[in-house]
Amino acid sequence: MRSTFMGLETSRKGLFTQQSALYTTGHNISNANTLGFSRQRVNMQATPGFPTAGLNTPTYPGHLGTGVEAGSIQRIRDEFVDRQYRQETNKLGYWESRSNAISQMEDIMDEPSQYGLNAALEQLWKGLQDVSATPENAASRKVAIERANHLAESFNYMDTQLKTIQGNLGNEINVSTNRINSLLKQIAAINKQVQEVEPNGHVPNDLYDARDVLIDELNSYIPVSVERVPTGGLASSVAEGSVTIIFKPYDGATPIKLVNGRDAASVSVNGNAQIDGNDLTNVFNNIQVTGSGTTDNGTITYNQLEPGKGKLLSLINSYGYQDGAGNVKGYYPETMASLDKLAAEFANVFNAMHKQGFDFTGVQSTLDFFETTDNSGKITAGNIKVNNELLKDSSKLAASTGANEEGNGKWALELSNIQSKVQANLDGATFNSFYQGIIGKLGVDGEEAARLNATSETLLVTIGNNRSSISSVSLDEEMTNMITFQQAYNANARMITVIDETLDKIINGMGRAGI
Repeated sequence: MRSTFMGLETSRKGLFTQQSALYTTGHNISNANTLGFSRQRVNMQATPGFPTAGLNTPTYPGHLGTGVEAGSIQRIRDEFVDRQYRQETNKLGYWESRSNAISQMEDIMDEPSQYGLNAALEQLWKGLQDVSATPENAASRKVAIERANHLAESFNYMDTQLKTIQGNLGNEINVSTNRINSLLKQIAAINKQVQEVEPNGHVPNDLYDARDVLIDELNSYIPVSVERVPTGGLASSVAEGSVTIIFKPYDGATPIKLVNGRDAASVSVNGNAQIDGNDLTNVFNNIQVTGSGTTDNGTITYNQLEPGKGKLLSLINSYGYQDGAGNVKGYYPETMASLDKLAAEFANVFNAMHKQGFDFTGVQSTLDFFETTDNSGKITAGNIKVNNELLKDSSKLAASTGANEEGNGKWALELSNIQSKVQANLDGATFNSFYQGIIGKLGVDGEEAARLNATSETLLVTIGNNRSSISSVSLDEEMTNMITFQQAYNANARMITVIDETLDKIINGMGRAGI
């Protein structure tokens, strides 16, 4: 005969299992607004039936169930959707950073504008035309020189502001590198906790969630692959193990382990000459990986970074890097090089033309109209300035085509006509059109970056919503589960009461015949 207490044990198991499910539901509801939290569920399973196999096993007409148990508490997560999400995080990190960098450059150049470089060029041409009309007027000469000075200061301002932003981008590279190192260490620390908990049969779902949040953020900086490694011991079948974070070079070189179990490597841009924005000549050369424990040592070159992925690469592309031939590339260095080229060619052509004219005193000019603010001898956007002698004495402006011709302003008109002449050193463009080409490229690149940023953001939101539909907490669903588990708990409690009454009848009401 089977034990009467068997039903009591069966209901006890059901009571405890439904209680665990209720507590898990409460945990889900409590974390409904927690970043990165994945809803959890109790995987219930039937306990082994009675009787078990054996030589002395009694014979029954059927296999009698013995109740239920909580096999595991598992978080609901789809790894495929996670990979999709991280791939889009790579792209959004890149295009968001690039869009911001170009937007800041657009704010500096501010074209079209009545105060920009293009307007300064137009004002200079107009000032020279006024001098050609009234060359004997000292005021018109002074205005033309001051407009030239304004043009030089516009070049200087753009150069200074662009270098400031470039320096900020360099500092952001340094900050991003430090953040990457912090994320790698935190992931390794969680791996260590997971390795200590899982072999005991526990499933640390909240640690998994915290680790996934860190991996998501890491992928916004640099694309990495994630491999899971079982911890062994008595680990549950739903345990996710520790993770190995791997960087796979775009050129197919040997992958580099950044995190392996409880060990984390550290990364540095340019090694000891870390980019911090203070020295703009210190452009990106490589990323050095210094392994620790079972992680790898290695060097990541520019060509090994996958194009269009990760905030770090976007910052590098904006700040500046060395290509294979040792040339400096990058959005800001190339734009400033174009401005330097424009300033140098403009000054050289204007100076050469100015020396062919005659000033108000009747002698041919020997003055360079534009000079440098330093002793480099090479005019750039950052050092161009009007000759101090012209600023002090406007009569030295060479506006005449002949000696001692105070009313002759034809050479000032020739200086003004430079605006319409194509320059071989500017790819066959005029000064104005060359600058307009810089602005046009900036506008196109800015539009592309903004569009791809918006596209990546939209895709990320879509995938994020898909991931949320799988993993996030639905209060309506949890309320339904709560009622379900509560009713099951009440039913098991009622069953125990019934069995208790049965036992009371057997113990206290039987075996007393004749009394």
